[in-house]
Amino acid sequence: MQYVLFVILFTLAHVFSYTIAGAVALKFSKNLYEEKERVCDFMRDMADDAERSHVEKWFLPAQFLRGPLMAVILLPLFSAVTDLSFFIAVLFFGGLMFIYTHLSSVSPFIDNIEGQVYFKKSYLRKDYFWKFQYEMLMYSVLFGFLMAAAVTWIM
Repeated sequence: MQYVLFVILFTLAHVFSYTIAGAVALKFSKNLYEEKERVCDFMRDMADDAERSHVEKWFLPAQFLRGPLMAVILLPLFSAVTDLSFFIAVLFFGGLMFIYTHLSSVSPFIDNIEGQVYFKKSYLRKDYFWKFQYEMLMYSVLFGFLMAAAVTWIM
């Protein structure tokens, strides 16, 4: 039962953190996601009603799929994770998300290590890089705190 609870809480922490961080970041990162001259012109344009509608339709289902996938892979570490102090659990879960799902991800993007290797120079600007870092740090810190609270509560 503890495993099931861990997967559920992990998923909820992910969905909540990802949604909040994305909503806050969009307020200062519109040039990344909206309009014809947006930085991420290979992504759906949030200013276009049809494209935004697609994102709105699939955003939550995608996160509710990602959450359990990420949680299940951690189940072999469950005992070790639940033995961590609150502060170390914040660092572990926050660092896990920031490093594994973002900075060191094998899928290249303009704000991670692989992206610095594969993206064209026109996409690799410091201001773009730091806007994404802020969003991912916000997500990772919030997620880290929520998961530290969750594993403390589970035990």
